[in-house]
Amino acid sequence: MTPKAGTGELQVYASAVAGLWRDLARTLGRLDELARDPVAAFEEGTALDELPVLQYSLHRAAELAYGLEPPEGVEVPHGELAAALEEARDATAEIGAGIEAFGPEAAASLVHEWRGALFRVRLARMRLAGPRPPQPDRPPKQEPSVVAPIVAFLLALVGAVAFASGATTDRWQVWAGGLVCVVAGLAVYRP
Repeated sequence: MTPKAGTGELQVYASAVAGLWRDLARTLGRLDELARDPVAAFEEGTALDELPVLQYSLHRAAELAYGLEPPEGVEVPHGELAAALEEARDATAEIGAGIEAFGPEAAASLVHEWRGALFRVRLARMRLAGPRPPQPDRPPKQEPSVVAPIVAFLLALVGAVAFASGATTDRWQVWAGGLVCVVAGLAVYRP
């Protein structure tokens, strides 16, 4: 039985994979743009010149992935990432060869396979990152009670009526009691 990978080894590996992905992010973004509408993208002519550079970037990333020694427990997802990079490189080469031989319309028949290969790279990276840590459980949100708003409404209503009647009849005790009821209604319920 081999010893578990140390924290230092995991950090070195994670840093190397992050660097690989940082270098690859622009390449995958551009390939995704081209794969979105390959016929229109390759009719311009300049996009076809980009494909060998993008393909080489995928090749270099695959070679770097194969050159990394994955720590214990991530061998399978690491292998998936390297294989996905190779598949994306090969699909990109097929697109380029098809366009050179048969024109931009040839890309239409291969676009689904190409986009799938690019997606597989992102999926392999996600699997390599592992499951996300569980979010802390939040207590369920309790439904607000209707009792407090009803009591506050009734206190405000009684207080307004008492205030108005006390003010018109010149009875200061009723007027003050109405004010106390309105303030109590504000204290009972605050939205």
